[in-house]
Amino acid sequence: MTLDAVFKLLTFSAVFCALLAAHQVGDHWVQTHNQACMKGDRTKAGQVACFTHVVWLIATKAVALRLLMTVTGLTLDPWWLAAGLTVDAFSHYWADRRYTLARFAELIGKGDFYRLGAGHLGSGAYALDQSWHVGWLFITSLIISAGA
Repeated sequence: MTLDAVFKLLTFSAVFCALLAAHQVGDHWVQTHNQACMKGDRTKAGQVACFTHVVWLIATKAVALRLLMTVTGLTLDPWWLAAGLTVDAFSHYWADRRYTLARFAELIGKGDFYRLGAGHLGSGAYALDQSWHVGWLFITSLIISAGA
């Protein structure tokens, strides 16, 4: 393995860790009650609630990456960083509209799991939502570290 490959691997690992931590904070602590309740509504208010949630979530992730860069001295290419966070924002918005992820779950045969424990934290919908986001954090980290 080359030194360049090791650097990219370490960059990817650090970026993924920062994004995962920021995702947990942004998706659970920064998100307002109104955003959580309204973001899936098929109304203009639902679209606005989801958009606002995603803006604050991406801001939380940007702060985490800025802290990572400041503390470690890591340099991330701003274009790759912007591209990665844009992909993350779109994937998050898409899933958090809820009916989109529910429809996708039905399409791939996961509808029963999606509905499991409906209305409760720890439901199938929540598990599929969070696993969707973490999967996209992996892709986002690959994109951001590609420019390292």
